[in-house]
Amino acid sequence: MSFYTRDNYRQAESVGFVLNKARNVLIGDLDAALKELQIKAQHIGILMSLLRGTESRPAGLARYLGMDTGLMTRMLDRLEALGLLVRSRDTVDRRVVNLQLTAAGREAALRITEVAPHVLNARLRSFSKAEFDELHRLLNKLISG
Repeated sequence: MSFYTRDNYRQAESVGFVLNKARNVLIGDLDAALKELQIKAQHIGILMSLLRGTESRPAGLARYLGMDTGLMTRMLDRLEALGLLVRSRDTVDRRVVNLQLTAAGREAALRITEVAPHVLNARLRSFSKAEFDELHRLLNKLISG
């Protein structure tokens, strides 16, 4: 089924526009809440992936988080400069770079687990449980295509 046509497409009413606007609102809220840690919302995925052991290599992280490797490199540079992670060459394959949280990085990631739920819950406060579940289901359906 086609929802948009050349005649009815209005950017400000499109799903893509509204999703991007919602994303920007959440990022703004998270950036403000994380300011004391000197990190941005865009760093959350990296720090949480390393904390949870989801991914530990730059290329894998870039794929998992859906970003290009150039942006990943710049973000890793920033987090390394802040002393939140270290890069090291793999002992078996020197071409491979491994990432590891420092003690400060682990502390920052654990702080994210306290801050992010509060920020997200504040934005979702007017949702019922059923609405939250439906939003989550529909977003996952949109992502999976």
